[in-house]
Amino acid sequence: MSDAKKYIEEVYQEVSERDSYQPEFLQAVREFFDSIEPVLVLHPELVQQNILGRLVEPERIIQFRVPWVNDQGEVEVNRAFRVQFNSAIGPYKGGMRFHPTVNQSIVKFLGFEQIFKNSLTGLPIGGGKGGSDFNPRGKSDGEVMRFCQSLMTELQKYIGPDMDVPAGDIGVGAREIGYLYGQYKKLNGSHNGVLTGKPLLYGGSIGRTEATGFGLVYFTKAMLKDAGKTFKHQKVIVSGSGNVAIYAMEKVKEYEGTVIACSDSDGYIIDEAGIDIELVKDIKEKRRGRISEYVAQRPEAKYFEGNVWNHKINYQIALPCATQNEIFGEAADTIIANGVYALAEGANMPTDLESTKKLQKAGVLFGPAKAANAGGVAVSALEMSQNSQRLSWEFEEVDSQLKTIMKTIYRQISETAKEYGVEGDFAAGANIAGFTKVAFAMLSQGVV
Repeated sequence: MSDAKKYIEEVYQEVSERDSYQPEFLQAVREFFDSIEPVLVLHPELVQQNILGRLVEPERIIQFRVPWVNDQGEVEVNRAFRVQFNSAIGPYKGGMRFHPTVNQSIVKFLGFEQIFKNSLTGLPIGGGKGGSDFNPRGKSDGEVMRFCQSLMTELQKYIGPDMDVPAGDIGVGAREIGYLYGQYKKLNGSHNGVLTGKPLLYGGSIGRTEATGFGLVYFTKAMLKDAGKTFKHQKVIVSGSGNVAIYAMEKVKEYEGTVIACSDSDGYIIDEAGIDIELVKDIKEKRRGRISEYVAQRPEAKYFEGNVWNHKINYQIALPCATQNEIFGEAADTIIANGVYALAEGANMPTDLESTKKLQKAGVLFGPAKAANAGGVAVSALEMSQNSQRLSWEFEEVDSQLKTIMKTIYRQISETAKEYGVEGDFAAGANIAGFTKVAFAMLSQGVV
């Protein structure tokens, strides 16, 4: 065992003992650690300065209660978090997630991944993440507003345009960002740069809504092109039916691919004629309904309960855009048997470690989340730039920069994988490329 490998295992043992109750975080650390030995072999100074030990420990974790009043006049209490993980290359940047599953392990895993995702964009932003176990589903606008105001009353003490800039994530869209920003402004005065994903009326960026989904497809297109393939006339399955999934489907259609399935937490629809994206938008964005409603207006489509990745049907490209660890167990075997030759992650860590290895061993082109879904945070950083300059760019300019960033990310991770002797392993390439920039920034700043 090399000294670098020994060091990696020692640090992992320490963090797994310290955070044994945080499985999602440990999964993210394990996946990352499995890739970076070649960097540490070439740069023993990173071992000497214990960069990994410092990297896996967040600079700061804020946890607080969020009391709010529901429409019946009853006081409810939720728990909220903000993990400010690493600021070596810039202010903390990462979304806020509102979902019942949110806990410290979830936000730490998301924040840890965000460090390297943000690094890959080439923009000066560090890694952070946050959220609450509040569930906006089924809540009135008034309830969501009161919750957001209560949360921001506490969170505003720890964020700012040059310190920590939250954005949206699962359960946090334009409505929630608006309420959060309104409360921040009331308490601090107007600071457009304190949140991203804002409505256009007060400092939002054109193209931010589409950014993660569009960016995912731009990345996948570059990956396919290198393999001599395109989206044209290919069948695609997209999991999820939220913001990322909807705009990924829209861009796939533009590139002449056919999306035949999408899903939500209850089940999924198969429409071999091609998903009606406008209908999905109507159900999910306007009605806030369930994907099962789709078949009432498209009777040729079929609705199934369960996980779309276990469905046996021929298709070529998989874009998981729902949530972490949605591809597990036999799902990877089914995906391979279905004839899939490319998978790119639109959600954060939607493929578990065992499934990732199966897909890579089978020769499936695999685009890891920290690279493939970086479009959202990239445009969030562009929104910060526009706020700083008091400017609003046209869609074409934002979209052009997004395309360039996603193509550059693909090229960067592909070349890095080749440089470190793991050509074609884009997961390793993403980990190494994202890590080296952060590691050397930390090294140059001393022990802080």
